Amino acid sequence: MNYTFGPVPSRRLGRSLGIDLVPFKTCTYDCIYCQLGRTTDQTVQRQDYVHWELVIEEIRRKLDTRPDYITLSGSGEPTLCAGLGELIQRIQAIANIPVAVLTNGSLLWRKDVRQELQHADLVVPSLDVGDEARFRYINRPHASLSFDQLIEGLVAFRREYRGAYWLEVLLLAGYTSIESEVKKIAELVRRIAPDRVHLNTVTRPPVESFAEPVPLEQLTRLADLFEPRAEVIADYARDPHESESTASESDILEMLLRRPCSIQDIVAALGLHNNEAIKYVEHLRRQKRVESVVKPRGVYYRALRPEDQPPEDPQG
Repeated sequence: MNYTFGPVPSRRLGRSLGIDLVPFKTCTYDCIYCQLGRTTDQTVQRQDYVHWELVIEEIRRKLDTRPDYITLSGSGEPTLCAGLGELIQRIQAIANIPVAVLTNGSLLWRKDVRQELQHADLVVPSLDVGDEARFRYINRPHASLSFDQLIEGLVAFRREYRGAYWLEVLLLAGYTSIESEVKKIAELVRRIAPDRVHLNTVTRPPVESFAEPVPLEQLTRLADLFEPRAEVIADYARDPHESESTASESDILEMLLRRPCSIQDIVAALGLHNNEAIKYVEHLRRQKRVESVVKPRGVYYRALRPEDQPPEDPQG
């Protein structure tokens, strides 16, 4: 599978079948909180990155997993993929499953992007800051993008779009979680008028160590400042016995290829028991397919890509 992953459990979308439409870390932003690392190809140029027939075939092969949503997201900005509208329509032609698009919203000022997204059942853009200065500092956008463009695009899309429109706001301790800053964002949210507002914070190792999470209690209080009142969706630790799962080593490896995870992350995402997750990860580690990395918040695991793997010992 080159383009699809999951289905993975999602607090918002239930069982979400992910579709990755751009190469790893191809994005319009280089956010300080990104869990995937620094952006390696920062661009605003839309291109044909995928083979439509291969994408559709992979989705067909996953339909028996019965996902609640087919979600265009992945490890970069999906609206950079040209012809997004055609792909959404082709997915809808083969599956009676709603299509969601998770986007940073940076290209919604473009009419062609807004028109293509009209075909989606759900669009979830992001708004992390309340002014240009913090936009530059937190999101580190492509030089051609501006904060005013972002807001204009979010407002214009709300005016034109007839599907479900949810807005995600990710807050960082000490930067955007200060009440005066949150009020700036909340005022813009009222202007955008989404159907729902979701509050998030960093819960996995960010690219910059100074991007700190907001405590749950504080995030819950700040939710009251939004209209409509925001829902806290931050993925704080969940009960590992919450659900049953038939996840396998391949599911864990697929997850670790996309981002470093702790045992707790794997347990929460795949519904495994702690001991089962440890068993799978340790087997993969012995096979030298994953490695452990010590971070300030504990031990994380990442998949070793072929270029990362050590050479074989000629002595065996």
